[in-house]
Amino acid sequence: MDVRQIIESAKYLNATEKAMIAHCMIASLETRQDEGVDQAWAELAQKRFTELISGEIESISWENIKKEVKK
Repeated sequence: MDVRQIIESAKYLNATEKAMIAHCMIASLETRQDEGVDQAWAELAQKRFTELISGEIESISWENIKKEVKK
């Protein structure tokens, strides 16, 4: 099956099936992960959590975030 046939066949899939194929295709491109990414995210999450618990920063509701983005 060539690319054209695959694309033509995909037209008949429902949205969930198309999303699953898109996810799988994108995931197949991500073959290499930068070293230290997981550690960097974990450190940032811990820092933000500590700031939140200590009162150094305040949380923002999802509703307020959406309002700010729309401005």
